[in-house]
Formats: sequence, structure tokens, C-alpha cells
Amino acid sequence: MADRGANTPVIIKRITLSEKSGHHGGAWKVAYADFVTAMMAFFLLMWLLNATTEKQREGLADYFNPTIVRTLSGTGGAGATIGDASGSTHEDIADPEADAVDDLHTQIQDELAGIGAESMQRRNILRHVVTRVTDEGLVIDLGDLADAPLFVEETDKPTMTARELATIVARVLSRTENQLAIAGHVRSYPAVLADSPIWTLSTRRADAMRTLLEGHGLSTKRVQRVTGKADRHSLPADPTGASNNRIEVILLN
Repeated sequence: MADRGANTPVIIKRITLSEKSGHHGGAWKVAYADFVTAMMAFFLLMWLLNATTEKQREGLADYFNPTIVRTLSGTGGAGATIGDASGSTHEDIADPEADAVDDLHTQIQDELAGIGAESMQRRNILRHVVTRVTDEGLVIDLGDLADAPLFVEETDKPTMTARELATIVARVLSRTENQLAIAGHVRSYPAVLADSPIWTLSTRRADAMRTLLEGHGLSTKRVQRVTGKADRHSLPADPTGASNNRIEVILLN
């Protein structure tokens, strides 16, 4: 038995692994992962387009594509700097002038809200005031109410309401440094009038408001212009209505 076992040939079987004998299915997982990533990026893009404003989208675009952006200089003017994608931030890219106007608008509204909270009389007088932002700057609109005009009818003589408003507006303006423009508007008059007062009356009322504001401490150097705009910006639905009698105090950009 021992001799037979010693003479038994030893068979060595070599197994060669082919490329097809490995793990199957790895490629589709990579492709699927790429697909999921692409879908996530797509839905993120859709969300950003829906959740951001036009200005924010421009800022994001500029972040990845550097452009010349406007910044405020130390004297309040506008300058130009070159954006750098490697070191810029969203704050650097945002329009500083637009942000400044928004901040100013908030400041003015807070000031007026604080004044309105002082008394019921102040709250009622502030019904004449509307603030809005335009390309020119922040506008403080002072308008007639049906039962409370700012000027004696057909004249440039301020009423007590206008005088009280001038006190409030001068107080608010004292907390700002912007240059100012004052514009007068009046209602439309019948076309049959031979000598319509709309131009002279709107100009005189604007100048009367300037005088009131300066009388309450507003620096004369801050007023850059005083203009009368007649009835050129009356409400189309009711051009002869009392609400078209108003004064704009504009805090210029």
C-alpha cells in the first residue's frame, strides 16, 4: 500500500482567472451615481432660480464670472473696481448703492414709525406720508388728504398740517447726509382756464416746503434743486383729485 501511494502522480491544476470572472455590475453603479448627482444639481438650480431675486441671481453669476462692479467711494460717489473670482464674496459683488438705498429706506421708515408712536396726533399726521424707492433715490411723498390739505386752496400758503409735517421730515432728514431735491405737484385744472396756475403753483409750493424745512434746521447746502412738475404726474383715474397735490422730498443717491 505504501509503494502504491508513493508512485501516484501529483496533478497540479493551475487556474487562470479571466477578466470576465471578476465582480460584475460595477460600471452601472458609477453611471447611476453620476445621474443622481446631476439630478441633484438640476433641482438645486431650479430651487435657486425660484428662491432668489434678479439681483441675487446676477450676483451669483458674477461670482463665477468676474465683472466690473460698482462700489461707493468715501465721499459718497460711485467708483469701479475689478471683481476677482478667487477672492471675492457675495457681499463684494452685491450692488452697494442698491443696498445703501434699501438701508436708508428702512432707517426712514423706522424713524417715522417711532415718531408715530409718540402720540395719536403724530400718527394721524403721518397719514400724509408715503415713502418709496426710485432710480433717483428715496422719496418721501407728502400728499393732501380729502379733509386735510397741505396748502390753503389755490395758494402756496402752508397749512398747520404742512408745518407739522415739515417739523417731522426735518427731524428725520437730520439723521441723514444725502443731498436733496424737492418737487411740487398739483392737480389738473380745467383746460378752459386761460391762465392755468399749475406750473407756478407747483413750483411755489415746493419752494415753500424748502423754506419750512430750512426753518427747522435743514442745511441750505443740502438742497440741490427745487422744481415744479405741474400736473404731469397726476393719477390717470382722477387727475383733478386732491391726492395729486403733493410734495416730493427726494434723498438723492
